[in-house]
Amino acid sequence: MNSYFTVRLLNQKIALRLPKLALFIFLLLLLAIGAALIFSLNAGSYDLSLHAVINILRGEQSDEAGEKIVWLFRFPRSLAAILVGMMMALSGAALQNITRNSLADPSLVGISQGAALAVVTSIIIFPEISQTWRPWLALGGSLSVAVLIQSLSYDGKVSKPIKFILLGIGVSAFISSITTAMLTYGNIYQASTALGWLAGSINGANWFDVKILSISCLILIPFLLIISRSMAAIRLGEHIATSLGTPILFTRYALISIAVALAAIATSVVGPLGFVGLIAPHAARRLAHSGVAVHLLLTALIGGLLVLIADIAGRALFAPIQIPAGIVTEIIGVPIFVYLLLKQRAKIHD
Repeated sequence: MNSYFTVRLLNQKIALRLPKLALFIFLLLLLAIGAALIFSLNAGSYDLSLHAVINILRGEQSDEAGEKIVWLFRFPRSLAAILVGMMMALSGAALQNITRNSLADPSLVGISQGAALAVVTSIIIFPEISQTWRPWLALGGSLSVAVLIQSLSYDGKVSKPIKFILLGIGVSAFISSITTAMLTYGNIYQASTALGWLAGSINGANWFDVKILSISCLILIPFLLIISRSMAAIRLGEHIATSLGTPILFTRYALISIAVALAAIATSVVGPLGFVGLIAPHAARRLAHSGVAVHLLLTALIGGLLVLIADIAGRALFAPIQIPAGIVTEIIGVPIFVYLLLKQRAKIHD
């Protein structure tokens, strides 16, 4: 039985050879996200039946209060969770590819912390700055940290992956200490606002946030897929990639820029979400072996599903108390990170 599905377009000018198992997993993940989305619209302190939710989505007036809850709160919150999860997952996948280190993650190498520091600074020290500037501030903070780490890890003609990770962890700890100091000595009201944001809460997501996230995904994700062939070559090592004609410098800086932009914009909307970029790429590899482009699509869906489930669990398990999705992802991610760290250490000793 042929395990691949071939797609030919434009009189065979475009031909794609896709693994059937990966396509099957892709469809399953789409169905899982759809089911979780419906459940997310249904779950909460205000009880709504599945039939009532479907009627509201179809535009049939049945419950005015329920309609407002679904369209103004639960629907944008759920979509924001999916989009943020996709962006953080793809950011992690891009970082893991460019560093060739399976432990790379935006929250581990300082990128999310750079965005968090910029946003917290605007909340506590410059509260007069409009919230609409958050994505740009977060992007600037993340980009500054990425440039700093990349320049420090640059050794001669190449950037050493392990050095990039270690420097990222150190810079991340330093930035987190500055953020903590501002929270400690800042205005208590502004500090409490920043703390709620730092927990990775999706509670306040609205349709404007969904619009920002959607536009960012439509711009950045296709570009990431376009350079997926170069990403596949870089997996083999920089020398082999160069011999295959891959533009190493362009691909490296493009991947870093995309990873930073994805993590920064997602962080600016909901706050830092730890370990999503670490878990999703590994889960995608375990579910199905595929090329880089298909792996990126699977990674995006797994990330979206993970954050959506984390958000549902945070607001449903201990209702009416709501636990931010960022705390749930960290509870899940820390044991996985330790396992991967021990596994990588065992490979080194072997």
